Amino acid sequence: MAKELTVGQVAVRSGVAVSALHFYETKGLIQSHRTGGNQRRYGGDVLRRVAIIKVAQEVGISLAEIRAALASLPDGRTPNRDDWNALSQGWAADLDRRILQLQKLRDGLTDCIGCGCLSIDRCKLRNPGDRLAEEGPGPRRLVVAPSRNLAGA
Repeated sequence: MAKELTVGQVAVRSGVAVSALHFYETKGLIQSHRTGGNQRRYGGDVLRRVAIIKVAQEVGISLAEIRAALASLPDGRTPNRDDWNALSQGWAADLDRRILQLQKLRDGLTDCIGCGCLSIDRCKLRNPGDRLAEEGPGPRRLVVAPSRNLAGA
């Protein structure tokens, strides 16, 4: 059996606070078991799982999405290259949409601050007579609509 790690060892090796590890565990992202003295012990696979959580959070993937992705992995096994490829491909379309959204917002900021008072003649947010209501709810000009094929991702 591989050496088990204490919560403190996992915190030091992963760069994640003990409180965050406890939080991840309560959210079902990582697992531990208890010793006879009621202390948490983690398998070595938890280090790679925590790394995946950190990377996914860094790019804006929600904990719910991360939990669902990690739940697809076999319990107790360290995620391998194939697992990471599957996880990252599942997130790629949403990340591409987010990148497009950020680029669109960035490009719009150079011309308009969004209030309409400084650039009313060329403002992308201007919507006289609420014409855009016919296209549907929400900010029609600034938001990149989610792809329909993301529903199953």
